[in-house]
Parts: sequence; structure tokens; C-alpha cells
Amino acid sequence: MAPLGRGIAGPGGDTPVPPPSPFRILHVSTGNVCRSPITERLHRHALELRLGAARSGGLLVESAGTWGHEGAPMETHAATVLTDYGADPAGFLGRELLDEHVIRADLVLTATRDHRAQVISMGHSAGLRTFTLKEFNRLVRAIDPATLPEPDPDLPDGGLVERARALVGAAAALRGWLLAPNPESDEVYDPYGAPITFFRSIGDEINQALDPVVTALTGLPARA
Repeated sequence: MAPLGRGIAGPGGDTPVPPPSPFRILHVSTGNVCRSPITERLHRHALELRLGAARSGGLLVESAGTWGHEGAPMETHAATVLTDYGADPAGFLGRELLDEHVIRADLVLTATRDHRAQVISMGHSAGLRTFTLKEFNRLVRAIDPATLPEPDPDLPDGGLVERARALVGAAAALRGWLLAPNPESDEVYDPYGAPITFFRSIGDEINQALDPVVTALTGLPARA
């Protein structure tokens, strides 16, 4: 029997049931010091704004880099961009993308098509759950929200995991039918070494790409 305070009461009220595993979202760029840290922390921030810190736990957002600067802090300009949006840059350390990250991820969102190809080439049946961020944005905007499971506040995870899995499946089914107007429209360019003005433009691009994704995941629009 689970120790007191752990687990969730089962149908009979006396058999603890472990809480559901979170839905893991992995953002991938090259060094994991610019684009993917910005995307990870903006994504977390948006989820907390819409759901509250407690309810957003059903969606776990992480990042890594295909040539990740293991243990390195994010670039100073990246941290500045996050602060501009009210997101928290503190405590970030870069990671190199490993097989275990891809295996655990339920959704992988990459900065570019090359990153997407690198993730898929690692195997682990990643093809149906790996998209560029802008590609996923385009696909989820075409999905009718009424076809997705409604969030359920009575469930331990608020119904977010079931909804997120359904969203990824629907996006994968649309991929071959809803193509980008040009390949570059699915890319987020690397601001590494660029001035703060370019970092801010990339931050704005990422934030705009994330907004409909977070709406689709949570069923909640951004607060005015």
C-alpha cells in the first residue's frame, strides 16, 4: 500500500492509484543556449499563466541541443529576452540531446528542419511525434478544437495528457496534407552571436509560434 499522502484513491476509495505520467514536450535546437532555452521557458511561462503552476504539471517542458553545450548557461541575450516576457531564465543548464530524451518525449518540437531530421534519424519511432515548432503551429491551427478531448478538472492531470496525445496524433495525420508555403517558413533562425535586437525578434517569433500551440494543448486562450 502506498504511504499516506501518496497516490490517488481508486474507485473504491481505498486503493491508491499512482498519478498519471506527465506529457513530455522536448524543444531542440543546436547548442541549447539560445533558441531552445527561450522556447522552453516561454512555453512553461505560457502554461503557468493559463493553468496556474499547480495544474501545469501535467505538461512537462524540457530542451536539449543536437550539439548541446552540456552544463552551459543560456546566452545572456536569451536570458534578457525571457525577462522581457516575464519568464524566468534562472537555473538553466544546457544539455546535449541523448537517446533517452527522445525516448521519453511525447512531442519533440525543433527549431529547424535539420534538427527535425536529426531527431528522427535517432530512431525510437520519433517520426510521428517530431515537428518543427512552426510546422506544429501551422498544423494545430488547422485542427478543430471540438475534435479534441475536453480538459477535465476532476482528473489528476486535468485531462491535459489525453488532450495532448490526441493533438499530436491529429497533427501527424495532417502533415502530408497541409504543407508549408516554402521550406523557410518552418524555420527559426539561429541568433547565436547576434545583437540583442535580433534575439528579441527571434523571441517574438517563438512567442507567436507558441501561442496557438499552448491554446491547443490547454483548451484555454491567452489572457488579455
